[in-house]
Amino acid sequence: MDRWDSGADAVGRKRDRLARFYRVTTYLEAHPEGATPDQIAAFVGMSRRNAYRDLRALQDELDIPLWADGGRWGISDKAFLPAFRLTRAEAMAVFLAARLMARYADAHDPDLAAAFQKLGEALPPVLGHHVQRTLDVMAARPLDPVGSRNLRLLTQAWAERRIVELTYDPSTYDPARPPRAARVRPYLIEPSAETHALYLIGFDETRGGLRTFKLERIRTLAMTTVQFQPPPDGEIEAALDRAWGIVADQGVVEVVLRFDGSVGSRVAETTWHPTQSLTKNADGSLTWRARVSGTLEIRPWILGWGADVEVLAPETLRGEVAGIVRRAAARYPRG
Repeated sequence: MDRWDSGADAVGRKRDRLARFYRVTTYLEAHPEGATPDQIAAFVGMSRRNAYRDLRALQDELDIPLWADGGRWGISDKAFLPAFRLTRAEAMAVFLAARLMARYADAHDPDLAAAFQKLGEALPPVLGHHVQRTLDVMAARPLDPVGSRNLRLLTQAWAERRIVELTYDPSTYDPARPPRAARVRPYLIEPSAETHALYLIGFDETRGGLRTFKLERIRTLAMTTVQFQPPPDGEIEAALDRAWGIVADQGVVEVVLRFDGSVGSRVAETTWHPTQSLTKNADGSLTWRARVSGTLEIRPWILGWGADVEVLAPETLRGEVAGIVRRAAARYPRG
């Protein structure tokens, strides 16, 4: 057996396991009085031993609240959200949003995969087949049990407005900085298209202000019993409007750029930031302005335009970009 066959077998096993989990939960949902492992095994078409194994996996891996009493197993009434009906267009809209998240994920997320499977059943066969292909791609990725657990725990804390205590590792940007402890009110979990990652945005009681935490850098996480009051309506949305991407806890600065005429029309056809304003100059160049939260996230976007853009303000950002460009040029000496 070659490497490709081995990989395909692993994908098939993950897909079959996910489908089995779905059939087990569906059966238990239909039997609120509970069911024995023998009944579950007969319905799904597996051994009694595998039925026990799947029940344990539903509890331990997917955090589905099951109960067991007198040899019967069931699902807690609070395990699932109420059923809701979607039109074909609505289901497709949800699928496309989830598809974007799945495309950027670098690990297999059982919860996202299960959501895809349920969406696939609500779509026409042609679209449902595409969902199945997406599941195959997702199943080929490695599992990240710690990341999945943290996301589920943060989702619960966010929904129940409960404070979390975490250990965060900032050493990606500064290897000398040790992990730090934080006590955080989870206000929002937000994806970033720029970094292909999820972020927790919340009030850090340890630092006394709004902070952004990349989920991949959370080393330990625990949910407390302490509840918090949510921020005023619109406050978090306003903060995100100031952010270039996901970082909303930096001071607001005005960024002014000049784009060459060769790319000005491409820049002008997209609204890159809610606060942007454009001025077409007599020489054909384009002056672009926006007020953003810090310059950390906008800097890679500026560098992506290469020699077709010049930073006019702020002076600190101009110096940073100039330094990066000079160092890059030094890597390509003539000769």
